[in-house]
Amino acid sequence: MAAHLRTARIVLWVAVVVVAAVATGLYALGTRSPALASLGDGDYQLQTAAGEAFNRDSFNGHPSALFFGFTHCPDVCPTTLAEMTAWFETLGEEARDLKAYFVSVDPERDTPEVVGAYVAWTGHVTAVTGSRSEIDKAIKAWGVFAKRIATEDGSYTMDHTASVFLLDRQGNFTGTIAYREDAATAVAKLRKLIAADS
Repeated sequence: MAAHLRTARIVLWVAVVVVAAVATGLYALGTRSPALASLGDGDYQLQTAAGEAFNRDSFNGHPSALFFGFTHCPDVCPTTLAEMTAWFETLGEEARDLKAYFVSVDPERDTPEVVGAYVAWTGHVTAVTGSRSEIDKAIKAWGVFAKRIATEDGSYTMDHTASVFLLDRQGNFTGTIAYREDAATAVAKLRKLIAADS
C-alpha cells in the first residue's frame, strides 16, 4: 500500500511539473491558449489573515506571486516560503510593488490566525484562507491539484501543486516558478514580471 501511494505521488508530481513547464513555455512563445488566458478567473471570496477581502480583483494593480499550500506541510511549503523570502531580499527595492500570497488548501485547520502566524516571519507574504467551498472555487479557478491523504496516525496531509504562479499588473497569469527552481532563474523571472508595464 505504501509503495502504491509513493508511486501515485510521483506520478502526480510529474504531472504538476509537466503542466507548469507547458504553461510557462506557451507564455514564453507568446501563444497563450484561451485556457491559460482565463486561468484564475472565478468568483471566489476569500480573506486575508488580517480580515481583508481577497478575490480575483486583489491581483490588479501590481505584479503578484501566488502559492497554494497548508500550514501542516512538512517540506514543500516551508521551503517555498523560504525561497520567496530570499527572492524579496535579493530584489530589494526592485520588489517594492511585488505582492506575494499564500492561499491555504486546508481551511479546516488553517484559520486566519493560524495561517497568518505561519507566514508572519517572512515579512513579505500575505496569508489567505476562507471557507471550504470558497477555497475549492479558488483551487478550481487556478487549476490547482489538492488532495487530502490519510496518515497512519489518523490525521491527514495534503498533496498539492508546488509551483508559484506569476501574475502581471492586470492580474493575468504569465508563468510559474517551479518548486526548487534555480534561484537566479526565479529572480530573473520576477525581474521580468516587475518590469512589464511598470
